[in-house]
Amino acid sequence: MKVNGANVQLVDTAIRKDGTVYMPISELGNVYNVEVNIIKDTNIVTIDSLDRELIKADVTKDLSIKYKARFLSKTVDKVKKGEKVIFVSDVKDGWTKVRTQDGILGYVKKDKLTNKIAVRETLETKPQIEGKINMFWDYYSEYVKAPDRTGTSIEGVNVVAPSFFSLQKSDDVKINDNATRGGKEYIEWAKSNNYKVWAMFSNNSYQEPTSKILNDFKLRQKLIEQIIELAVKYDVDGINIDFEYLKMSDKDIFSQFVIELAPRLRELGIVVSVDVTAPDGSENWSLCYNRKILAKAADYLCFMAYDQHGTSSPKPGTVAGCDWVEKNINKFLKQEDVAKEKIILGMPLYTRLWKTDINEKITSTVVNMNQVSSNIPSDAPKTWDEETKQYYVEYNSEKYKFQMWIEDEKSIEEKLKLIVKYDLAGGSYWEKDRETEGIWALTNEILNNK
Repeated sequence: MKVNGANVQLVDTAIRKDGTVYMPISELGNVYNVEVNIIKDTNIVTIDSLDRELIKADVTKDLSIKYKARFLSKTVDKVKKGEKVIFVSDVKDGWTKVRTQDGILGYVKKDKLTNKIAVRETLETKPQIEGKINMFWDYYSEYVKAPDRTGTSIEGVNVVAPSFFSLQKSDDVKINDNATRGGKEYIEWAKSNNYKVWAMFSNNSYQEPTSKILNDFKLRQKLIEQIIELAVKYDVDGINIDFEYLKMSDKDIFSQFVIELAPRLRELGIVVSVDVTAPDGSENWSLCYNRKILAKAADYLCFMAYDQHGTSSPKPGTVAGCDWVEKNINKFLKQEDVAKEKIILGMPLYTRLWKTDINEKITSTVVNMNQVSSNIPSDAPKTWDEETKQYYVEYNSEKYKFQMWIEDEKSIEEKLKLIVKYDLAGGSYWEKDRETEGIWALTNEILNNK
């Protein structure tokens, strides 16, 4: 049997009964870092995480272990003076929840325990980034060399995510290694500035090839092995999984892929982040992600909070209104049950210029943040939209009506405030070189409280 890519010898084997496969619980310690004990006298199985604190205490006198935290509750076990029990938690009115040596849970008065000793401390995993994450995606296609950023530094940034790796359109696992051209120099530049490198791995939105690989165990394992080899080869600090336009039917198998990949990389000290969209959208854009499961498996989810109104939108609108972004942050936290410390808020460094002709035909073009002023008339009136937290511009020509919801430093500042308000893991930006000059000082000031 393989566990996280390594061969292990099972003492007991799995069995299949009535179409269901049962794994021997005694073997789970290899997978989940737990200690499993079978107490034959009481026919109880205890499972303890080896990553969590374990406290034992001595009993000061012969005691009855109660079913509920009150004297009149029934007795579920008895312990003698000097025996040890496992401390579970303190509860109300001076009672303590414990577990006896027979594996039975119950309650005793707190003052009947002494010599509480932590026989195992909680395993604290130090995060790779102290404080808020402030990262950007650095996208370039497989047809060009990695950008040369030698001699530059970016204020406040602590993570960069260059588009190093991507799937080829193939029935087999074939990967574009875009780090072969300028990647080594890029990594040297990043590390000289103390930036972590979380290399982006994209599926290039190839829906069918992605589906074939994910649903074939051997191909999926081959993909995982190649990702690990590339991560080790280039000594990157993280892998950013950017799989988009998945089939909704592949929702669970994509989660399984991340579940299988993440521990392999984590053993090497490599962070795993997964890019996801806003919940409750279309099947292949939004409903194809199980955000709760992905968040539990990966270190971070990067919420790509943009294209609220995209190319196919039937009406003009903002790319990322602050009201829409905040609404979806709350969906992540409540509806999707994703922990706040797992969420990196992705923000756009671009907007769209919408054009409507006399026949109500609507088209739009992407305008980078640093090109907004050159794409609208200097005398076009700007009005602040309190809901989207953006400046809105509307003007007309002889044949067209033009509209733009501007992304600038002020609108990004409002989104950064949401990271602070909800105490999220940090922020990221799509994509480098679309920004205006002052954006990095702004992100540094808000995320790093400087």
